[in-house]
Amino acid sequence: MKNHQFYSLLFWLNKTRGKNDRNAIYLRLTIDQKRVEISTCQYINPNDWNKSRQRLNPKSKDAGSVNRILDIIQADIHRHFSILTSSNDYVSAEMIKNAYLGVEQKQYSVQEIFNLQIKLYTEKATAKLIAPKTLTRLVITKSKVIGFMKHRFKLTDKPLCDLKFSFASDFFHYLTVVTNMGSNTAMKYIKITKQVFKAAVDNEWVQYNPIGTFKCTYNEPERERLTMEEIMKIYYKDFSIKRLEETRDVFIFCCFTGFAFNDVLNLTRDNIEIGIDGEKWICKDRQKTKTAERIPLLPMAMEILSKYAFDGYCIKHNRLLPVCCNQRFNGYLKEIAVLCDVSKYLTSHTARHTFATTVTLENDMPIETVSQMLGHK
Repeated sequence: MKNHQFYSLLFWLNKTRGKNDRNAIYLRLTIDQKRVEISTCQYINPNDWNKSRQRLNPKSKDAGSVNRILDIIQADIHRHFSILTSSNDYVSAEMIKNAYLGVEQKQYSVQEIFNLQIKLYTEKATAKLIAPKTLTRLVITKSKVIGFMKHRFKLTDKPLCDLKFSFASDFFHYLTVVTNMGSNTAMKYIKITKQVFKAAVDNEWVQYNPIGTFKCTYNEPERERLTMEEIMKIYYKDFSIKRLEETRDVFIFCCFTGFAFNDVLNLTRDNIEIGIDGEKWICKDRQKTKTAERIPLLPMAMEILSKYAFDGYCIKHNRLLPVCCNQRFNGYLKEIAVLCDVSKYLTSHTARHTFATTVTLENDMPIETVSQMLGHK
C-alpha cells in the first residue's frame, strides 16, 4: 500500500545570489519536513517581486516571460512527482529534484549497503571504538540476508529501493521456519538489518528505510536459576577431569559474584580492591553496558580465587581464573549437570541469574543494590 505524501512548493527571492543588481529566483520543494532548493536561473529587480503571489508584479517589465517560466517549472515538478509516486512507495524531495534536473540517482543494492557498513565497522573495530563481536554479528547478518534473498527471490542481491515492507516479515519467516532459528534470535538479525538500512538513510545512500516501521518483538525467556542445595551439590562434586573441575569452579564463582562470561573471562588481579569495609571487592566496568560493577568477594568466591592464585595459566595471562571459550564453557556445563544430577539447563547466564536471586534477593538484599552490583543501566 502506497503512502499518501504531500509536498509544498515555494518560489522565493534569494538575495544572496544575483548579478547586475538583480536577485535570483529559487524554488524550495519540501516533503516530510525535508527540503531541497533549485535555481530557476531567472534574475529580476527585487522591487518587481510579489512575495505573496510568488510571481513578478503584472505591471513589471519582465512579468510575462518570467512568470510563464515559473509556471512551466511548477508544472514540471508536479509531473515528476506524479510519475515517481506511481512507481515508488516513497518519494523524497531529493528524488524529485534529481528527476527535474536529469540527474541519475545511484541505486544502492542490499549487499553494497552491508559492505559499506562492514567497512565502517571494521575501521571502528580497529580503532577499538566498537567490540569485534559487533562486527562479527554484522557479517553474519549479511550472510543470513543473502541466504534469504536466494531462497525468496532466487537472487543474491537486490536494489534496496525495490524492497517492500514485507521484507522483514518474510525474512523472519525464513529464519524461524526454513532455518529453524529461535524467534528471539531471528528478531535480533532483523534488528541489525534495520540498523544497517537506517544508517544508509542517514548517510544519504538511499532515500528511505523500507522496513523502518517494522516492530521487533521478543519473548521473555524462562530464566533458570539454581537453589542453594543445587549450588552445593555442584560445588562439592569431585571431578577426575581437570577441564570439568575448572569449569565448575568458574561457574560457582559466577554464582557468587554475578559476572557475565565476558566479564569473568577478563578479570585480572588489578580488578581486586579493598572496599570501605576493609574487605576485598572486585571493581570493573561491565563490558556490555560500560557501567560499573562493584562486587564484594564472598568467602566461597575467595576460596576459588585462592585455589588458582598460583595457577600457571592464570599467572602467564594475568587472569584470576582459567576460563575457556564460551562455546566450550557451556558445553562442559552440560556434562557437569549430568554428572551432578542437576536437571536444569546450565549456562554462564544461569550463574548470573542465580546470583541475582538465590544468593542476593532471597537473602533480603535490596533490589536496587543488586541491580547496581550487576552493572545494570
